[in-house]
Amino acid sequence: MRIMTIKAIWNGEIVAESNDTIIVEGNHYFPPESIKKEYFNPSDTFTSCYVKGKARYFNLTVNGQINFDAAWHYPKPFEKAAHIKNYIAFWKGVQIEIL
Repeated sequence: MRIMTIKAIWNGEIVAESNDTIIVEGNHYFPPESIKKEYFNPSDTFTSCYVKGKARYFNLTVNGQINFDAAWHYPKPFEKAAHIKNYIAFWKGVQIEIL
């Protein structure tokens, strides 16, 4: 069996890489240890989901450019979403590559 590698790429850099993401609603959620923390800065933004709970966001800073609120996670998810606690998902132009 071939193990796939999933990469999150923005502005020419890999910001997360794993072979063990969780797919929820079409988004790959990356384990916290798979992100390159030097690119992530906490944002003041949050949103609420009636199924998953309160999402907190990160800004990505790569090669001098900032992608505001490009990643999010659920630090205290509701019970139904406990399996994605602190896993990170992306949007806003972050490309997901599956190799």
